[in-house]
Order: sequence, then structure tokens, then C-alpha cells
Amino acid sequence: MRAMQTHRSAQEEPAGSKVVLVTGASSGIGEAVAARLAAEGHVVVAGARRTDRLKELAESTAETAARAGGGVHPARLDVTERADVDAFVRDARERHGRVDAVVDNAGVMPLSRLDSLLVEEWDRMIDVNIRGLLHGIAAALPVFTAQGSGHVVTVASIAAHEVAPTGAVYCGTKHAAWAITEGLRIESDPGIRVTTVSPGVVESELADSITDPGAAEAMRAYRAYAIGPDAIAGAVSYALAQPADVDVNEIVVRPAGLR
Repeated sequence: MRAMQTHRSAQEEPAGSKVVLVTGASSGIGEAVAARLAAEGHVVVAGARRTDRLKELAESTAETAARAGGGVHPARLDVTERADVDAFVRDARERHGRVDAVVDNAGVMPLSRLDSLLVEEWDRMIDVNIRGLLHGIAAALPVFTAQGSGHVVTVASIAAHEVAPTGAVYCGTKHAAWAITEGLRIESDPGIRVTTVSPGVVESELADSITDPGAAEAMRAYRAYAIGPDAIAGAVSYALAQPADVDVNEIVVRPAGLR
């Protein structure tokens, strides 16, 4: 995996700019996070498998980002492949001299009842939502330790805090993401900050992967209250913007219409 666009050197980046890596950046929350951070002047390395979507994101945000001194730089990434994630982090560090934050956002959500026995879909959720997160931590943690600083942001879900019908496996993966991230926070030195952002229902493509008819119908009703992904991007931005001695551990963002 190599970055698809020439990056500026660390010396050319504006004061206060962070080098932020975002996974799952081709749509939904990841796309919104990448766009917002670039507009705030950060150098964003946006990773995903759909490189065409990443190129479109880089082009659509280029003017606004350039005014702030930031930019979106596409990189092909499959978080289920450890070598891909290692290269994603390594390339960013080589090009910019550092990595300030990794936003582990990539996720899938093919909901179904357990008795539907959609085992391949369960495996996919485990691979992306859990192993993908662990690959991100394994790649970033040595860099952050060497730097003496860094920030891991996990985009989990309200599903990390509650279980709903058709969501047993998905909720299990998000419970795991929450627990892994909390464990990282407890184990890390103070220079490494750790944040979990748990969104409620958000406008995204996640529901498009649901093949179980009953789960798909339930999700259509649930998503009537969906909020825009920029609400989650705002939470990520807030956590990253805090001073080095402030560690925002967890943020839950949900639609006001759902209690």
C-alpha cells in the first residue's frame, strides 16, 4: 500500500497542523471526519479500499483545505490486512516525519438475527470492526511511543453500550472496540491520548450491507431519526483539539429524537 498523492514535508505544514490518519474514509463518518479536519488545517491521510471515492474527496475538499493549510491525501487501505495498515502508518510517518493521530473508523454493519446463521457476515464484522482496530493500534502504538505523543480515536457505536434485536454480533464487535480502546487508555503513558466516540444512528452507507430482510426493515424505521455524519466529525475534532494535558476519553453522540 502506497500513498496515492505527493505529500508536503513536515517543514511545509502550518503551525498547529496535525498529521491525522483516518480509516474508512471513502464514505459516511470517515469521509466527514477527513473533510472537516482538512478544512481545519490538518494534513489528513485518508485510507479506504475505494480509491476512486478517496480521489473525489481530495478534489472536492482541496480548495477549502488549502485555504487553511490542510489537505486530504488518499491511500488505498484494507484494515483487515495487517501489512496494509502497517504501510499506511509507516508511509505517513516517512512523508511527514510524524503521525499525530489515528482515527480508527472503518466498520461494517450487516445486522441479522443469530438464527439467520449468516456466519460469513459475522466473520466480516469481526475482521473489520475488531481486527481492523487492533491492526491500527499495533501499527500506531510503536510510533506514538517513540514520539512520546499521539492520539488514538476509535469510532465505536451506541451499540457498544446496548444490545438490540438483530444486533448481537455487531453490538459484540462494538463492545469489543470499546473495551480494547479503554484498555489502551489505561495502559498508555500520559503522552498518548485515547478517545472513544460512540455515534447513535447516523446517515451512512452502513445499512446498505444488511441482507437480512427483517433487520433491513427495522433499520429503515430506526434511521428516520438519523443525524448527519458531520456531527460525529465535530466530536472527533473536539477531542483532537484539546491541549496535550487534556484527554477526552469518551463521547456519545446520538439523535435528539431517540432516547
